[in-house]
Amino acid sequence: MVKYMDNSNSGFRQWNAARDANAKKSRLGGILWWFILFLASWWLISWWMSPTKPQTQNDTTPAIETVDLSAVPVERISSDNLTADVQGLRISNIELLKYASDAANDKSAPVKLLGTDGAFAEVGVLSTGTTAPTATTVWTQNGDTYNWRNSDGVEFSRTIKIDGYVISVADTIKNAGKDEISVAPYARIVRPNDAKSSAGVYTGSVAFVNSDLEREDWSRIADKSFAYSTTNGFIGFVDQYWETILSVASPDQTMRVRPLGDMFQADAAATAVSIAPGATQTITTNLYMGPRDHRILQTADAMIAGIDQTVDYGWFWFFVRPILWLLYVLNSFVMNYGVAIILMTLLLRLAMWPLTRKSYVSMMAMQKMQPEMARIQKLYANDKARMQMEIMRLYQTHKTSPMSGCLPMLIQIPIFFALYKALLISVQMRSAHFLWISDLASMDPYFILPILMGLTMWLQQHLQNASNGAQTNDAVAQTQKMMKWMPLLFTVMFAWMPAGLVLYWTVSNIFGIGQMYYIKKLNK
Repeated sequence: MVKYMDNSNSGFRQWNAARDANAKKSRLGGILWWFILFLASWWLISWWMSPTKPQTQNDTTPAIETVDLSAVPVERISSDNLTADVQGLRISNIELLKYASDAANDKSAPVKLLGTDGAFAEVGVLSTGTTAPTATTVWTQNGDTYNWRNSDGVEFSRTIKIDGYVISVADTIKNAGKDEISVAPYARIVRPNDAKSSAGVYTGSVAFVNSDLEREDWSRIADKSFAYSTTNGFIGFVDQYWETILSVASPDQTMRVRPLGDMFQADAAATAVSIAPGATQTITTNLYMGPRDHRILQTADAMIAGIDQTVDYGWFWFFVRPILWLLYVLNSFVMNYGVAIILMTLLLRLAMWPLTRKSYVSMMAMQKMQPEMARIQKLYANDKARMQMEIMRLYQTHKTSPMSGCLPMLIQIPIFFALYKALLISVQMRSAHFLWISDLASMDPYFILPILMGLTMWLQQHLQNASNGAQTNDAVAQTQKMMKWMPLLFTVMFAWMPAGLVLYWTVSNIFGIGQMYYIKKLNK
């Protein structure tokens, strides 16, 4: 029986040979499937990052009412951070003085919010039992205060102040008439979408409803309206770098976001309050018109509770926040975000030094194991169970594992995506200069960094393969052949990635090459 089984023409040997061939095909097939899955995932990410076309509105949606404001004077309010036009109940043309509209040119005009035709923020009241000011009402200005008195003797007084990036509108209503009146405060923001300028970051509406955030992207708002009931909160719109938010300081509100012709509207209306004859009521509405900077939003949180939660840090938020904090701290010392990214990369690689060293030592140990590995594979070619047992014993003898070389790469994956998110949402990165790059949050215009990244990746891979020596495992050899194309593939993919991210990967590769030389020298 044994003689028959050892016969090269026996069915048993043929079955073994077929099984071994299928196993090799399976390993190669698995590698190919992972490669295809990687390309498909990257294509989906690229599609997600691609600019979104503005949604076409349905003809049945209501158009913005036409209001003749030619008789209403325009006043300019300003602070160190912003300027804005005040025209009756409406505020528009808000310029953020510390942020250039062209990220590549610091001397360009300031960023302008609600500056397009038909875009504005409006704060007012609806009244019962008397007449309230409307958008066409002409107020009398007295310093920072705007006054208007109706025919019933009810006096409306409005004070507008700027605190940071919060425009605070305080309406005081004094009932000098004989009858009780009621007023219901409201506020709204009307503007177009800005989906085309955002990439890989959530944009659309945001509402803070009973201490929870509700988000709807532009495409969903274009299809239907959304309404929320809350005891307090805020509502507005967020772009990649900017926010336009309103908050009425009054309980029992109904907040909505909806399409309005070719525009979008976010509004809030609070429950009416009664004002007895001779009584006075003050209603405050806060408007945040500024950058999506977590530190600035934390300051604004004192006036608009919960606004510091509007920044979307993504799945790896627990990495994004520390990375942003580290970049801010390093930049405060070196005064350049490009240099800060380099220093951060070096600090991260030093922190991972124990794992990296273990990975390289493991690869060198596996190189020494190759002759013994080949002998075991040849000796137990027909006994897979015994072969696996002997290989595991060999790994234990050399105190290594085939997975130990993957740990540094696995740890870098969440750091990579966290840095990518940090670059996209950080206003500071938007106009950060470094050498020939004028904006670290956008692609390298000359493709120099992607090419350097590809070259360093190829060199690191070449040194690693040289350390591993000749491979006797067919699956590993096939993997190495496929991996030779990875530097070229990554160069093409990273060509359109944020320059700051490519800078991180390039510096990481260079540091890895230095680490490899150092460890090889120590283990000679």
